[in-house]
Amino acid sequence: MTATIPPTLALAEERIETDVAAEGRHPRPRRPSGASRSFWRSATFYICAALLALLFASPLLWLFISSFKSSAEFAQVPPTYLPEEFSLENYTSLASAGIWGYVGNSALAAVGTVALGTVLSVLAGYGFARFRFRGSGVLFIVLLSTLMIPFQSIIPALYSILNAGHLTNSVFGLILVYTSFVLPFGVFTMRASFQAIPLGIDEAAIMDGASVWTTLTRVMAPMVVPGIATVAIYAFFNAWNEFLAALIFTTKQESFTLPVALANLQSGAFGTLNWGVLEAGAIVSAVPCIVVFLLLQRYYVAGLTAGAVKG
Repeated sequence: MTATIPPTLALAEERIETDVAAEGRHPRPRRPSGASRSFWRSATFYICAALLALLFASPLLWLFISSFKSSAEFAQVPPTYLPEEFSLENYTSLASAGIWGYVGNSALAAVGTVALGTVLSVLAGYGFARFRFRGSGVLFIVLLSTLMIPFQSIIPALYSILNAGHLTNSVFGLILVYTSFVLPFGVFTMRASFQAIPLGIDEAAIMDGASVWTTLTRVMAPMVVPGIATVAIYAFFNAWNEFLAALIFTTKQESFTLPVALANLQSGAFGTLNWGVLEAGAIVSAVPCIVVFLLLQRYYVAGLTAGAVKG
């Protein structure tokens, strides 16, 4: 005896078979995988970062391109956006005005400040991080508090000291002034860098017979390279771009640094103001900063954040 399938059940089975066949012909859209979402997220981030970098770099790019315009093209009305003919006239005029002498003064001041400021910051930072003595905390706070003293308020006293030591109109005098600018930040950074290193490393080196100097130079210093690089970058930028102290403490033209020379160029001290020459001078001033930062930038963020999570 054959069983009879009810009509309603047969109709339901027929609909299920129809739906399965339809899904086979038209598969449902799949959700993007985790790897795909990660790719598009990264692509969006890098595109936005590139556009933001281009936005911030556009003034420098415009300055660089405009420095190759001729003096006649700068006077054109309406102005041109791109040089009609690339010319080295502005850079030649800079060379004839003795720009390389001012670059040399700035370079000597910057290199001297980096050397002296970095060495003193490492020594003082190691001392504050590893040696406890009566009043060390107060002394460290006093050192940091000097950051709140406006430089303009100590100019008369500082000028009297440099003048008494015959250090005005000298690169060495500027190095001493710039180093005093660098030390509070430098000591703070190096102290944090040394504190991020376990104390057991020092103790192990001393137990092996190393002196304090050997422990600092052979063991600890290689471990705080990011902090040292951060202090060096800060010292270089501070000395290379500093204007007010160089303007006050150098009165002879042969002692001018590059920022002072460019300011005199803008005021027409070297003749009629030429915007093309001024823009070329700005490019000459910016190139060393860009090169130094690109060489040391991988250490910069690591040095700034050293010791940030130490309890």
